[in-house]
Amino acid sequence: MTPAAMTPDAMTPAVLWRPAPDARSTTAMGRFADRCEVRSGRRLDTYDALWNWSVQDIDGFWAQVLESFDVIGDGSATPVRTGTDMFTTRWFPELSLNYAEHALRHRADVVDDAPAVIGDSQLWGAQSLTWAELRLQVGAVQAGLRRMGVVRGDVVGAYLPNLPQTMVAFLACAGLGATWASCAPEFGVRAVIDRLGQLDPKVLLAVEGYGYGDKSIDRRQDLAEIRAGLPSLRHTVVLPGPDGAVAADAVSTWSDLLAEPGEVATERVPFAHPLYVLFSSGTTGLPKPIVHGHGGILLEHLKALGLHADLGPGDRFFWFSTTGWMMWNLLVSGLCVGTTVVCFDGDPVRPDPSTLWAMAERSAVTYFGTSASYLMAEQRRGSTPTTDHDLSAVRVVGSTGSPLPDAGFRWLHEQFGTGVQIASLSGGTDVCSAVVGAAPLVPVWSGEISCRYLGAAVTAFDTAARPVIGAQGELVITEPMPSMPVAFAGDPERRRLRGAYYDQIPGVWAHGDWITITERGSCIISGRSDATLNRGGVRLGTSEFYTVVEAIDGVADSLVVHLEDPDGGPGRLLLFVVADEGATLDDELRSTITSAVRAELSPRHVPDDIVQVAGVPRTLSGKKVEVPVKDVLRGADPSEVVSLDSLVDPAALLQFADMTM
Repeated sequence: MTPAAMTPDAMTPAVLWRPAPDARSTTAMGRFADRCEVRSGRRLDTYDALWNWSVQDIDGFWAQVLESFDVIGDGSATPVRTGTDMFTTRWFPELSLNYAEHALRHRADVVDDAPAVIGDSQLWGAQSLTWAELRLQVGAVQAGLRRMGVVRGDVVGAYLPNLPQTMVAFLACAGLGATWASCAPEFGVRAVIDRLGQLDPKVLLAVEGYGYGDKSIDRRQDLAEIRAGLPSLRHTVVLPGPDGAVAADAVSTWSDLLAEPGEVATERVPFAHPLYVLFSSGTTGLPKPIVHGHGGILLEHLKALGLHADLGPGDRFFWFSTTGWMMWNLLVSGLCVGTTVVCFDGDPVRPDPSTLWAMAERSAVTYFGTSASYLMAEQRRGSTPTTDHDLSAVRVVGSTGSPLPDAGFRWLHEQFGTGVQIASLSGGTDVCSAVVGAAPLVPVWSGEISCRYLGAAVTAFDTAARPVIGAQGELVITEPMPSMPVAFAGDPERRRLRGAYYDQIPGVWAHGDWITITERGSCIISGRSDATLNRGGVRLGTSEFYTVVEAIDGVADSLVVHLEDPDGGPGRLLLFVVADEGATLDDELRSTITSAVRAELSPRHVPDDIVQVAGVPRTLSGKKVEVPVKDVLRGADPSEVVSLDSLVDPAALLQFADMTM
């Protein structure tokens, strides 16, 4: 029997999980707090006190992260940073290190024959690499890349699924000081060229197809077009399918790359040396090529995984992701804290809706991460994962990609009980991490993100750029973080970088979300600030709208946009609905939606029109593309407002071009 939610009082959301009484001594974050208390001379007996110190003494906090995780490097760890403001900040300018050295180093309590990476693929099958095998393969791939002329500073592009081989290749590049740039094979030709074409890669690592559920997706023609569209390429390496066949001409194979053994190289590079380039979703113009450095990513991920997720040797860390989403990069970093990482390649709901839960059972996953949309789909279908599978190893369920509604928290609590922490996270590609999420020293309140991350000076600003508590505001970060982008590729003066994050509100980083920070320190993300629903001065985030609408029987998915009136009128609020299988958007369902919005949100946000659509357009990382839909409804060419190849189903956006609204 699942224990009931713990509710302290009627004004506070139910507490679904609490830290253990001995969490201060048994968690890495608790021990870190003890150490910082001694070093700082401040009393840090609560998470709130620890967070406040971490954003007030920025240098002291990050120096402690560096020391606590025994970061290896050359040179000096002082100064921690230089610069006159957030934009000009340089972190650890006298320190050289290498991300891969930390991912591959042998930790004292990990044995060589323990698994480092467990792979579960619907096409390639089950794979596993021990720590010893991982290092051997990284060394061999580095030898192969050297034969192809790859040196420090070169770019290696990847068109690979989420497989152990992909992690091996990434670590090999990082160790050589080369820069990694990845596109998932779900991306179409245009999306790949739009991304990698900005970087002039020397080598491309690719597949000619991939598996998705019971389907085999052929990418041979796509790969040929991608190679033709990247004139900088000198070599292409193809990972064969299970049959071992390769159709492309003038390529090497994965076996060729591994043909000769080699010692693992981890060349220590400046702290800000490019580790990888991540790309924005590309909802307007070319995707932004966001350059992240070795040191910034290493420190941020050690903090996020080693402290907030409390991961370490003995854990098995899984997050459902493709290689085109930053959660893949975070997943790989589990290796940096000695954790076994579990990667899944394929369709999470086919051929069986419980595919991911079955995988978690097989792999004895202790930290199970996925998207909010997946969890809500499981809740709607009445899934009972803990009844159907042995998930007793799971101690945390993580959720990101979009805000997890209260109903999602409660469903997870019903399934897993008070012993499993629900870690709802929000952050992004821009910082390659979360900025708000969970911590082992903080309770989980239903429907809320538990806390602001250590070292992340997250603040809600009102329209006058004043900090507010208990009210919705613009999410800003008022102090620098090491994992903020080093640069945008092709932007030597960093003008695009400044314009993207620093010019909107001078002196702070504008993240682009609406956030409410409660008196308890918990957070509620309400959606993108560039997709706000502002009717008669009443602002709502789109996620608030979806929470209400998608809880209605008959509604499978939805998307809402506000077409503002340039003359200052109320504009038009349009709701697009995907009906449940077997349902239809009739007058009764419209009336139910209208009544729910009026009662639970506001009368001003009752939609002017409710329209049934075949599907909601989403990026390959699962995000709804609201602004491009708005632009298309205003007459823009769909291909001009978003890269169609970056969408799960381009037809879902194209349908709006035929609408007269």
